[in-house]
Amino acid sequence: MQTIRSLDDVAAGLTALRSIDPRLSAVIDASGPVPLRLDRPGFAGLAQIIVSQMVSKASAAAIWRRIEAASGTATASAYLEACKGPDGFGLSRAKADTLGRIAAAVQSGVLDLETASSLDAKEAFALLTGIKGVGPWTAEVYLMFCGGHPDIFPGGDVALQAAVAHAFGLEKRPSARELAGLAALWAPWRSVAARLFWAYYATRMRRDALPLL
Repeated sequence: MQTIRSLDDVAAGLTALRSIDPRLSAVIDASGPVPLRLDRPGFAGLAQIIVSQMVSKASAAAIWRRIEAASGTATASAYLEACKGPDGFGLSRAKADTLGRIAAAVQSGVLDLETASSLDAKEAFALLTGIKGVGPWTAEVYLMFCGGHPDIFPGGDVALQAAVAHAFGLEKRPSARELAGLAALWAPWRSVAARLFWAYYATRMRRDALPLL
């Protein structure tokens, strides 16, 4: 599996996407630089993605700073030791429970996040979503931004739905299923297409919807 590990990989994907779907040329030109946004695979990367799903980006950033301050490198074992206090760092109970389950699975060896990143996308997706509380969006974003998977498009992402609707002049946002159908055309570079539309969302719609990574 070819992985996305550099801005050169993103550039290669954008060049390919111009040929695959000529409509994307205007989107690429309007979006400005498309960032790589890549973190190392492991507990910290997955935990940060889960924390980023707070209502407020500022709240998510503050919670992540507290987790880092308490657990240092934010390994699974350090997190389990640090989260023994009663406040859960300010996370909702559901998110705190999810992070606890992930950390326990990693510490026990049931879940190897580094190995999961190198698996086939479908196999890795099934492994991640097999942990209670890890939904499709979380698994897809982890595989994109920590695993470097090249061909994933989180169709359920509201920002991507809004960006595609705006870019293509659609009357309403496509559903997750409809967007997945549209994105199928952009294989095998769907992860670069997702990065592109997030960049478009930030540049043309003046909003930021990416995880904290």
